[in-house]
Amino acid sequence: MHARRIAAGVALAVVLVAAVSIWNGGTSVRVAAQEKQLGPAPSIPITAGSAILMEATSGRVLFEKDPDKKMAPASITKIMTMLLAMEAIDQGKASLDDMVVTSEHAMEMGGSQIWLEVGEEMSLADLMKAIAIVSANDASVAVAEHIAGSEEAFVDMMNQRARELGMTGTHFANCHGLPHRDHYTTARDIAIMSRALLRYPKVHEWFTTWIDYVRGGKNILVNTNRLVKFYEGADGLKTGFTEEAGYCLAATAKRGGLRLISVVLNVADSQLRFKEASALLDFGFRHYAGVEIASQGQVMAQLDVARGVTEKVDVVAKDPLVAVVRRGEEAKVKSEMTLPDRVSAPVQKGQKVGVLIARLEDGTEIAHVDLVAAEEVKRGNVFRVVLRATRNLLRTLFRVGKD
Repeated sequence: MHARRIAAGVALAVVLVAAVSIWNGGTSVRVAAQEKQLGPAPSIPITAGSAILMEATSGRVLFEKDPDKKMAPASITKIMTMLLAMEAIDQGKASLDDMVVTSEHAMEMGGSQIWLEVGEEMSLADLMKAIAIVSANDASVAVAEHIAGSEEAFVDMMNQRARELGMTGTHFANCHGLPHRDHYTTARDIAIMSRALLRYPKVHEWFTTWIDYVRGGKNILVNTNRLVKFYEGADGLKTGFTEEAGYCLAATAKRGGLRLISVVLNVADSQLRFKEASALLDFGFRHYAGVEIASQGQVMAQLDVARGVTEKVDVVAKDPLVAVVRRGEEAKVKSEMTLPDRVSAPVQKGQKVGVLIARLEDGTEIAHVDLVAAEEVKRGNVFRVVLRATRNLLRTLFRVGKD
């Protein structure tokens, strides 16, 4: 009987030890799985009401927190204002040398401003500088009126451009960002329009200016975005604040081949918005690398042109192509082009003729960019086409004979 009691006690102890071991092991497995699911995170908690970290070239999202929540953007609105102005300049509809006359409506804008007077003339370049550096509301309205004739017409352009860019959570009611019940956007949409604006190198000149002047040095402009002075690689974009919107920031920085866009909305105080935006950028640069496959306008191939005035046309990358991968995986990136054997004239400059794709070794597509014709190729006349065909035939015959 005594021996049986001892055996039973030993057995119970074994069962208890095994149970504890299984419980601890199970806990370890669950924690490991949870860590794997969560993955790397920014160095500090992101308290912003909405936030996103996006790679600028591909649009790949590296971090997000309620990125599609509709929120008041305050002066971050001016990214779209500047985008439409830069596009008008690019299309030849406006010039930075244009002298813009201030209207009464522009003068009446409150908030951040450069105190424009009715009838005062200022160059479009100086107004854009004032928008970029100090978020001047009066300058924003003056630019809008110069581009579209009225702020109302310009706002229609803003909403149309937002739709074209795929900004599905946005509606603009003004060009400056002062509170309005029908004026809202999302962190994702802000990153999307920021990508579009960053295609214009000129804007970095304004965004990275710490101190400048207008009116021949009479009025000083001090940049509201402290990151451009204190964060490595930072060269934009816009700050914003109203009581409704809280403290907001759309920031961009570039290191090596990687450009990131960080957006934080509705942060509790000004210092914290810079801290959280910096933490997102740090997170991106620490864990990801950009592998540049092609630069904008880079010649990638030549295509034969059938029935054209010329026989070939250069094929170029429409936009830059950067593959974003985890650090250490750069060597795994491969590229491939999809192109037809030939195209038929007429060919328009900028006409899509193929695609350049970045993939990982396992075939996973990371990013792609359109390949377009570098030049226009008009259709040749019958005599030219026949002459070329005859010349090519003779070349082939003589080459065969030599072989």
